[in-house]
Amino acid sequence: MNSEIAHPAPTDARPAGHTEHSAPTRHFTIRLSATPRGARLARHLAAEQLDTWGWPYATDANGTAALLVGELAANAVRHGRERGRDFRLRLTLYPVDATRRPDTLRIEVTDARPGDRPPAAGSLRPPAPDAESGRGLLLVEALSTHWGTTGGDPYTKTVWCEVALDAYCR
Repeated sequence: MNSEIAHPAPTDARPAGHTEHSAPTRHFTIRLSATPRGARLARHLAAEQLDTWGWPYATDANGTAALLVGELAANAVRHGRERGRDFRLRLTLYPVDATRRPDTLRIEVTDARPGDRPPAAGSLRPPAPDAESGRGLLLVEALSTHWGTTGGDPYTKTVWCEVALDAYCR
């Protein structure tokens, strides 16, 4: 596995589509196989990383973030899989800043299908009641403060969301 854990990063290291925050205090990045096993591992690694950063497993903040990672990773595997290509999970923690914004976690999942973009935020339609899929981004939209997609290069797309961790008990 290729993983990277970093601490204070420069302010200009913000990804495209990012809302204004103070400089991030923590990063975690890993590339995983675009398989159901990779998506499951992404969820487990995110929960472990949040525990390390001070949001224990048993908290709502950890559970919500792990659920969001699981949904975005599952979508990358199902809709963004390209044979022989991995997906990347990146977690970035932004602390409380001078404008009193709460600790915010940005979750990014990058896959190898830039042309297959999900519907825009706010335009999602619920699936039929008997449908077996189609609810993941509805959960992302409901549980995150905002979400969207960005394309950094012609070979990938990133689906991201942000969640205010302090909205949940530590």
